[in-house]
Formats: sequence, C-alpha cells, structure tokens
Amino acid sequence: MNPLDFITGTVKHARQSEASTGIHYLATLAQAAHESGWGKFAPGNMYFGVKDTDGINGNEQLLTTFEYSRSNQLKFPVIISIEPVILSGQKYFKYVIKDYFRKYNSAEECFTDHGKFFLANSRYAEALKVRHNYILFIDAIAKAGYATDPKYASLLKSIAGSIEQIILKKDL
Repeated sequence: MNPLDFITGTVKHARQSEASTGIHYLATLAQAAHESGWGKFAPGNMYFGVKDTDGINGNEQLLTTFEYSRSNQLKFPVIISIEPVILSGQKYFKYVIKDYFRKYNSAEECFTDHGKFFLANSRYAEALKVRHNYILFIDAIAKAGYATDPKYASLLKSIAGSIEQIILKKDL
C-alpha cells in the first residue's frame, strides 16, 4: 500500500478517534503509518503495535518484532536474537522477538482502541495534556515509553509532516 492509499483508507478513523479522545489525528496517523509500514504490515487489523499483555483471551496474536533496551536480560515469550547496537552514540541491545499483540475485527475498531489505550494508561497523563498538538503529543508519548526505539519521536514527527502535506495537497 502506498502512503496516499493508506491515508485515504484510514484518515476517517483517525479523525473519529480525535473526535472522541482529543488526540490529534496526525499523531494517530503517523503512529499507524510507522507501526504498520503504511498499512503493509497490519495483521489482524493491528496498526499500532499495542501489545496484548495477557496472551490468553483470544484477542491476541504472536508476531515477530524488535525492541531496543540497554539491558540484555529482558524476557519475552520468544527471543530470536539479541545484538548490541549503537544508536545516537549510545549502546543498546536490539532484540528480535515474538510477542503478543492485540488483534481486531476492523481498522476502525483498532483506531478506536488505540485512543482508549492512551486514556486508560496513566503513564500517558502528560501526553494527554498536549493531545491537541501532534508534535508535543508525539514527544510526550515517546518520553513516556510508548516505543523502545530512541528515534521514535523524530521518526513520527517526520511521518506526520509528510502526511499533513499529502492531506493538504489532496484535500482529504
């Protein structure tokens, strides 16, 4: 799926989520684009990489992903490999793993749950204070640990800027 097709197919879900949560739709779209490879990798309509913490109730799927950590002692359901890497001048360990992620019946259900995820998790309280500003929101969720990639915020902000240009150009 190319970026325009992805945006055309998901912008309404992101705007509906913004209407109910106040989280700027560009932040939501940027996360979905990044986490799903512009919709190419969204098994079970899972666009955001939200983990399923119990792995037992049937609404989860075991998928291969990667995580970054300063520790080489983390536990996951399945560890495929651990490799030391340097990111932004800092030593990290890159884990290739299998972990449980949520799955959904539709993209709309996934986008709705994504907004609820932020509202239900106190670790994002500071981010919710700036939810109407997608740049500040992205910085805040990265600081709160939404993803383990130390470049997560800069990647999302770049993607959000690209999405905004496409929306303006195509009048979506």
